Amino acid sequence: MHRSPKVIVTASVIVIGIARRVLSGAMASRQQVAAELKHALSAFQHRDFTIFWSGALISNIGSWLQNLTVPFVIYALTGSAFWVGAATAAQFLPGFILSPYGGHLADIRERRIVIILVQSLMGLVALLLWWSWIAGIRSVALLLVITAATGLLQGINLPSWQAFVNDLVPREELISAVSLNSLQFNAARSIGPALAGLIIAVFGPGWAFGLNVASYVVVVLALVEVRSRSHAITADQRPTRFVDGFVEAVRYVPSQPGIALVIWTVAAIGLLATPVFSFTVVFAHDVYGVGPLQLGLLSAAFGVGAVLAVPFVVRAKHNSGLAAIMRAGLFVEGVAIVAFGLAPGVVTGALCLVGVGFGFLLAISAGNTALHLIVAQRLRGRVMALRLMTYMVSATVGALIEGWLVDLYGPRAAMVGIGLVFLAAVSFLLTPRGGRALARIDDPEDLVARA
Repeated sequence: MHRSPKVIVTASVIVIGIARRVLSGAMASRQQVAAELKHALSAFQHRDFTIFWSGALISNIGSWLQNLTVPFVIYALTGSAFWVGAATAAQFLPGFILSPYGGHLADIRERRIVIILVQSLMGLVALLLWWSWIAGIRSVALLLVITAATGLLQGINLPSWQAFVNDLVPREELISAVSLNSLQFNAARSIGPALAGLIIAVFGPGWAFGLNVASYVVVVLALVEVRSRSHAITADQRPTRFVDGFVEAVRYVPSQPGIALVIWTVAAIGLLATPVFSFTVVFAHDVYGVGPLQLGLLSAAFGVGAVLAVPFVVRAKHNSGLAAIMRAGLFVEGVAIVAFGLAPGVVTGALCLVGVGFGFLLAISAGNTALHLIVAQRLRGRVMALRLMTYMVSATVGALIEGWLVDLYGPRAAMVGIGLVFLAAVSFLLTPRGGRALARIDDPEDLVARA
């Protein structure tokens, strides 16, 4: 398990060379590329991180099997983009409700135990979805309820999951760990949908749901083997009540402009960009007239773009900085969404989605890395929860609105309009005030914690 992750990451050596040219205007030497690759892989020196990374990769591949299969079968049953948006809302909204409690648990309990328990419950929910499908139940309501149950558990799971990365490596290798964690998630985002399209076309949705169940077994077994470093907060720092702890986190965020800026960008991405992935189902069926295999490849393009962006983020703190990476990512994402709406065919559409995924990963990973470096340790889980809540509620609202727009105006017009609105929103960062706010994500000073 120590070597297998390196196989995927080694493929990014060429991209690191390209990143060097784009960001500095000169070709990187072989020695520089080797040094950058060594830095990118440094978190793999730690056994526990490597085990966690490998298990998470398999688990997330299984999750993306389900994430594509559910909207596929819902659209097949209803023919409505709104119901596809409702499935995305069911995935995110329940998590918004329980994320505050998930963040509270991440700060007062051992995160590894929290993750093991919640992942086990999620595996049982996935088992119920698989059983209901092979039993012949074709109910959109049941699909939405099961998706909502998964989202509910994710709300508890994700604050501990994201904060747990910090427990597996020393601080000097945190950028490597966060970037590699983004790599495995987006590698799964490439492999999972492509595999889902093939499985649906050859074997049917039931097999995709069943393989997702098996992936939960793998990640739980991996977590049992992990022994994380303790980052327990002291008794005087621990919130005595859930509400008190959440209020403290809410008050803390505005005191850190860098964190506030990250949460603002997360809201914009969740509202306008994230739902694009769900509507690849509509584009495949209504615009391009292709089947599940091409749908899987179209959806996988998003993840391919995200994987290609990882080397840029790894090098950000040593080159142009996280602020420049985030700004570039947001604008690339907006332009690519507009281009996707105009793309004449499935191949050009897939290339545009590579751009969407590339920009998405640049912006999200730069923000997540900045948040990890800035946030006070005693508040890590709860601030992660606030970030997740922002993303979940904005993605929920965005999916419902965009589904309604797609049904009303058609996929192409809706997608072009969404991309233009996204570009208008992030243009704030080009103003002097926006530039100053963005620059704060490169400042890791936690003045409140130090005081």
